[in-house]
Amino acid sequence: MKHQVLSTIDPFVKYGLKEAKAISYEHALQEVAAMTYLIWKGMDPHNAYLTVESWENNETF
Repeated sequence: MKHQVLSTIDPFVKYGLKEAKAISYEHALQEVAAMTYLIWKGMDPHNAYLTVESWENNETF
């Protein structure tokens, strides 16, 4: 289970670190947390990413 969890969230962690350089760390963490929450609720990772990105307006929620 540990490997599955870490391998699922790894792309989102890397995405968050990259985003934090361009936007605030707070916003990047919110994005990653929202994406992983949606995955936990049963959404596939790609759609979780697309959903959270669709919530943004000028890099804010």
